[in-house]
Amino acid sequence: MKKHFGLFSQYAIGVLFGWGLIISGMSNPQKILGFLDLAGNWDPSLMFVMLGAILVGLAGFYVVSKRTEAFFGGALHIPTRRDITKPLLIGSLIFGAGWGIAGFCPGPALVALGAGHLKAIVFVAAMLVGMEICERFFTGHRNKPSI
Repeated sequence: MKKHFGLFSQYAIGVLFGWGLIISGMSNPQKILGFLDLAGNWDPSLMFVMLGAILVGLAGFYVVSKRTEAFFGGALHIPTRRDITKPLLIGSLIFGAGWGIAGFCPGPALVALGAGHLKAIVFVAAMLVGMEICERFFTGHRNKPSI
């Protein structure tokens, strides 16, 4: 029962997140590009969306920091590394360039993909190829499926 509730709650949170992306305009690449166009016709509205997301994230980290296990059982893994590495910087630059060129980051791209937008199909395909390249050539291992 606990496992089924956990799966249902994950699905419900995903749907809520998707709705939030749609309502806030984060799944509209033109809205994102307007926000990133600081020298042109800048649209600051997404700054408030990001501020809200940061506040929710901080509250979530605060709640999780008081726990020793995940909400639905099992180990709780919180990253502890805080160093800024060359791969982190390179990945950040690639992420930022992709966001600026396409107007998508992964979550909103998946929402737009679900709506059948051609640009999202291309973005998600490129994202998956990039993830595979990173996994094969830069992490030094492949996750093997358990049978």
